[in-house]
Amino acid sequence: MDENSIIICRCSDITLKEIKELLNEGYLTVEEIKRISRAGMGPCQGKTCGGLIQREISKFTNEKMENVKVSNTRPPAKAIKLEDIANGVENHEENC
Repeated sequence: MDENSIIICRCSDITLKEIKELLNEGYLTVEEIKRISRAGMGPCQGKTCGGLIQREISKFTNEKMENVKVSNTRPPAKAIKLEDIANGVENHEENC
């Protein structure tokens, strides 16, 4: 199967090929890959792709998967209405 058609991060449409390219560029942690590609920053917060990226790092570095550190997950600091995002509202406190 073509690596361009294998989606690793469904939320951000990141393919296996893109993950392997990042590994070849020297990004060797889940956190680095997350920051450079946004994989794991979508609605699922890496619940689906985090383990897949961890597996690819493990294969690339010949390290046991349990030794590959997982990414930090952080919830939003506060709720933001989708309406505010769509309207470009910058001060959300007034609208909460």
